Amino acid sequence: MKVLFASAEVAPFSKAGGLADVVGSLPKYLENDAEIAIFTPLHGCIDIEKYGIKELENSEMWLTFDRYGHKFRLFMCKLPNTNINVFFVHNDWYFTCFKEVYPKWLDTRYEHERYIAFSLAVMEYAKALNFRADVIHANDWHTAMLPLYLHSNYKFDEFWTNTKSVFEIHNLAYQGVWFEDILDFANMRKDIVYNEWGCEHYGKVNWMKGAINYADKVIAVSPNYAKEILTGEYGEGMDYTLRGVQSKLVGILNGIDYDVFNPKKDKHIVKNYDINSLKNKDVNKKAVCDFFGLKYSPERPLIGFVSRLVDQKGIDLVRQIENQLKGVEADFVFLGSGDSDYENLLIWLSNNSSNIRAYIGYQATLANQIYAGADFFLMPSKFEPCGLSQLIAMRYGALPIVRATGGLEDTIIGYPLNDSNGFKFWRYDGWDMLQAINCALGVYKDKFTFNAMQKSAMCADFSWKKSSEKYLQLYKELVG
Repeated sequence: MKVLFASAEVAPFSKAGGLADVVGSLPKYLENDAEIAIFTPLHGCIDIEKYGIKELENSEMWLTFDRYGHKFRLFMCKLPNTNINVFFVHNDWYFTCFKEVYPKWLDTRYEHERYIAFSLAVMEYAKALNFRADVIHANDWHTAMLPLYLHSNYKFDEFWTNTKSVFEIHNLAYQGVWFEDILDFANMRKDIVYNEWGCEHYGKVNWMKGAINYADKVIAVSPNYAKEILTGEYGEGMDYTLRGVQSKLVGILNGIDYDVFNPKKDKHIVKNYDINSLKNKDVNKKAVCDFFGLKYSPERPLIGFVSRLVDQKGIDLVRQIENQLKGVEADFVFLGSGDSDYENLLIWLSNNSSNIRAYIGYQATLANQIYAGADFFLMPSKFEPCGLSQLIAMRYGALPIVRATGGLEDTIIGYPLNDSNGFKFWRYDGWDMLQAINCALGVYKDKFTFNAMQKSAMCADFSWKKSSEKYLQLYKELVG
């Protein structure tokens, strides 16, 4: 069985969020049962020398969009520690010219053009390589065009006759919406796809809707999120479409790569530790406090936050109770970047409080140090399809404080239940979050309970092993 993954980002080569971790990890656990190929754009931020990425011979290809020819080239390397081929689509006009995966302030139409060009290049390069995929696994709106191309332009192409498609929703909030003329740019058969049972959504093209309708299976990244998106509250205007295809909608919980996120081997942290040497975690806590200019005390808990600073992630709740947080008997460290309003809020709090510090930007090394040094990890999301940060935090012995939504509800057993590994609150409200924080601080004083919860969190199995079996079974059902 051959499976083709297509994604806008793939760790460790390019990363802006959890999507990269998923596509960079899941294929490793499928390698023994399927032949995998991963396609991703060659972003300008990718270190070609570091990963040994080489251009394939005679890879130059010209594709026409909107009457203009665009030159593509194809590069390749192996996914680290595997035999899986990762193919990088090179184009100077759309990808290589940027040093970010998702550059800010891009013209929306241009952003659509980027991923249309990438998706069509994937289809053509797969043919050129004779990689006759049994399943194409597309991820989020950036590659949602692939099920549409299979249904329209390539429907009668003998090469793709037996290919099935899977579309995975990592975040329903980003759907890829633009005016219908974008279909002309995509060279896509408008008479086939532009209708209410295709990609037409309130008079515009919605790539995600098209993929949901045309894919053979639709995956949500946690069982609870698969239920939530069928409702008006979480459906982002796509709930009625999803209810119409419930028979092919399935929720599979994401995992994390325990070889990558392992406090016993992590080279980014100051002192390695495991479940039997948790005292070493305090060395990392002190290092984080020193970095952020906080006074270290083993009796004073440290609460970490690592995330994109966007509406989804619950920064509004921090704003609601900012004065109360200044008086909490704990220290807070925030790491992230995103909306300027949230960045400015955290900068202001960092400059005007003794116990709150923020680093605006993203550093993978610093993120791991925060996971390793924090006693608790704050994740008050408005919605969370799966969430990987809470899984990483548990792996490092930082107990999550979460709003019980999406994958957070699936993965966190809230105190004081048996085998609890974190703390939950339900209403999207700053005061409810504060109560959960205060509950966590109370448990911190009870070292026996706190240490038991830490060990419960670190022993929880959220590796890809179990989830990958569900993906493989789904592929087999499609291929027959």
